[in-house]
Amino acid sequence: MKFVLASHNRGKLQEMQAILSHLGVEVVLQSDLGLNLEPEETGTTFMENAAIKARAVAQASGLPAIADDSGLCVDWLNGAPGIYSARYGGVGSDAERYQLLLQNMRGATNRAAHFHTAVVCCFPDGRQLTAQGDCYGTIAFAPMGEGGFGYDPVFFVPELRKTFAQLTAEEKNAISHRGNALRKFAQVLQEDMEKNGYGTDK
Repeated sequence: MKFVLASHNRGKLQEMQAILSHLGVEVVLQSDLGLNLEPEETGTTFMENAAIKARAVAQASGLPAIADDSGLCVDWLNGAPGIYSARYGGVGSDAERYQLLLQNMRGATNRAAHFHTAVVCCFPDGRQLTAQGDCYGTIAFAPMGEGGFGYDPVFFVPELRKTFAQLTAEEKNAISHRGNALRKFAQVLQEDMEKNGYGTDK
């Protein structure tokens, strides 16, 4: 059973393969099929944007397509940057974005934040499976750690006393919003496979 990941990110592909391989699912990047789709993310929620990406790749490939949309939601900033996390403030680099975030958090009396991920799988027949995941923490006062990407250096996990950028890949996957969403998605997909008998004659 082949699924297409509506992404160009090999890190996401490895994460997806690790979680779905036990279901007998092979996951490939859209670029492995010669596709280079970048549909405009016009949704107002993470779920809508993930669905836009998955639907476009499912239609183009004729295969089930999986997409995710993720972002950082900061309580003090009324949920911003949210769905605009990747283009927050219109600045170019990850470091510029998290420095802007730290500037906007000056004087904040509440530094609570969470990362959110929505996962959508679209089938060529129009069916859709979804899952969501979160990871809760706080915004650090200064960046710490060399790992990860995006806002990882300023997202602090109180229980571990580390930022995402200070965690190993294994530690991060165990608690991350994407890891949580993908594990839930694997359960949803397994139930759907059993119910609809993929690859078996009913």
